[in-house]
Amino acid sequence: MRKKIFYLSCLLLLTACENAPFKKTETQPATTTMVTETSLLDSASISLIQRKKQQKVIELAFARRTSPERARRLAEICYDKTVDTIFMPFDLAEIALVETGGHRLSSRAVSSMGALGVWQLMPYRARSHGFSPKDMTDDEKCAEAAVRELYTKLEMARGNLERAKKYYCGQGPQANAYIKKIQVVRKEMLAEFERHNEIVALADTLTRIR
Repeated sequence: MRKKIFYLSCLLLLTACENAPFKKTETQPATTTMVTETSLLDSASISLIQRKKQQKVIELAFARRTSPERARRLAEICYDKTVDTIFMPFDLAEIALVETGGHRLSSRAVSSMGALGVWQLMPYRARSHGFSPKDMTDDEKCAEAAVRELYTKLEMARGNLERAKKYYCGQGPQANAYIKKIQVVRKEMLAEFERHNEIVALADTLTRIR
């Protein structure tokens, strides 16, 4: 009798389980190598890994203007000087490409107005950030001064980074042309970022096949 009661209990339990509503597991969207400009350029949403990927893309962009060794070094600086800031490597790289990309990203570049170094700071702006004009020939110090200058311009622009980059150049028609150049090099790097991701994804697929 006890065995029959036990069997009946088991059958009832199985029936209840079969009739219970089935909750589907939420499917995650498939990962893709495509990255939107908004997500990529939002410093609050990207990881250190993505910042490192930016560094590699910057190196490729810089290598079109200068030697591979110098491109690698300047890309490292763009990463190092922005890693603990609200800015990203791309932000610093864009300015360098627009300012001195046509001069092989030379640390000794001097504009007709007297701006100095890869990131082209005027001597009085360099001093305002604790650096001498001579310091601007040192890429790391010049990059540090450029980051501090960006913070200053960001405050002027009330948090609008695009406008802050425009103010980095100044105001008026020249600044309007400057921001257009920024947008051109940004598109170049974003396109390079996509190509780099596709190559990495392909290499990863081939490794798994092997």
